Amino acid sequence: MIRRREFIAGLGGAALPVAAWAQQAAVPVIGLLSGGRPGSYASPEFRRGLSQAGFEEGRNVALEYHWVDGRYDLLPALAADFVRRQVAVIFANNISAALAAKGATSTIPIVFQVGIDPVELGLVASLNRPGGNLTGVTSMARELIVKRLELLLEAAPATVVAALFNPPPDQNAGNPARGLASAARILGVQLHVLSASAERDFDAVFATLVQLRAGGLVIAADAMFFTRSAQLAALTLSHRLPAISPDRVFVAAGGLMSYGNNARGSGDAAGAYVGRILKGERPADLPVQQATNIGLAVNLKPAKTLGVTFPLTVLARADEVIE
Repeated sequence: MIRRREFIAGLGGAALPVAAWAQQAAVPVIGLLSGGRPGSYASPEFRRGLSQAGFEEGRNVALEYHWVDGRYDLLPALAADFVRRQVAVIFANNISAALAAKGATSTIPIVFQVGIDPVELGLVASLNRPGGNLTGVTSMARELIVKRLELLLEAAPATVVAALFNPPPDQNAGNPARGLASAARILGVQLHVLSASAERDFDAVFATLVQLRAGGLVIAADAMFFTRSAQLAALTLSHRLPAISPDRVFVAAGGLMSYGNNARGSGDAAGAYVGRILKGERPADLPVQQATNIGLAVNLKPAKTLGVTFPLTVLARADEVIE
C-alpha cells in the first residue's frame, strides 16, 4: 500500500516528512501551488518581490513546492496537503491552482497570479476590496487573447485559424475561448479550439492543424505552455504555421510573434504581497493588482521562413523587433 505522504509526493512536488517539516517550524513556510513544472513559478521575480519585503529562502522563510505539469485534476489534493501542513501562505500561479486553493481553505492566506478577472471567477468580492483570504495579480487575459488573434491576422491573413488551450476543470469559469470565438465571427474567420494538457498531446494537436488546413495558431496563456515555449516555437516553424503566443520567450526561441503580459514580471508583485502578508497584513486589505507590462514582440527571421511580411502598422506597435 502506498502511504498518503508518498502518494502526494508522487503527484507533484516535494512533500516533506513530518519530522523535516517540524525543523522548519521556526520560519514561515510558503506553499507554492503550480499548474506548470518545476521552476515555472518560483521565478527570480517572485523571489525578488519576497526579498523587497525582507524575506529570503533559507534565511527567514521556507518554500515548499507542489506542481502538476498541466494535470490540473491533481491540484485539489495538493492544495489540501498544504492546508494539512498549515503553511503560512499559499501562492497559486494560475486559475486552476487558485480555485483549488480557495476550495481547500478559507483561513490560510492565498496570493494568486491569474489571467482572468478574479471577480468573475469568484476568487474575490471586488478588485479594490477582495474580502476573504485571497488577493493577487491579474492580467485580464480574455481581452489579450482577442488582441492576439487580431494581430496575427493583421500579419498573416487567414480564413481558418486555431486556438490552443489547456482548459481548467471548470470550463465555464471565465473561459477566454468564448470571447475569442465571438471575435473570430466578427473578423470573419473560422476558429477551431484545440486543447493540450501535456507535452505528449502536441503531436496530435499539430496533426489536427494540418488536417484543418489552419493558416494561423493563437496560443493561450497557460503555465504548461509557458514552460514549453521553445518547443512550441519549433513545432510552428516545422509545420510552417504562423503563430502568436503570450510569452516573449516564444519569440526569442524562434517563434513569429508574442503579445501579452510578462507573466514572469508579475511575480514581483505576487512575491511582494506574500511578504506583506507574512508581516501581518490581511489579503482582504490588499487590492488585486492589474498587470500593465503588456508588450508585442516580433521575429523577422521566422517571418521569412513562413512567408510573412509584417505590415508597418504591426512593426510600429512592436516593443521589440528581433532581426
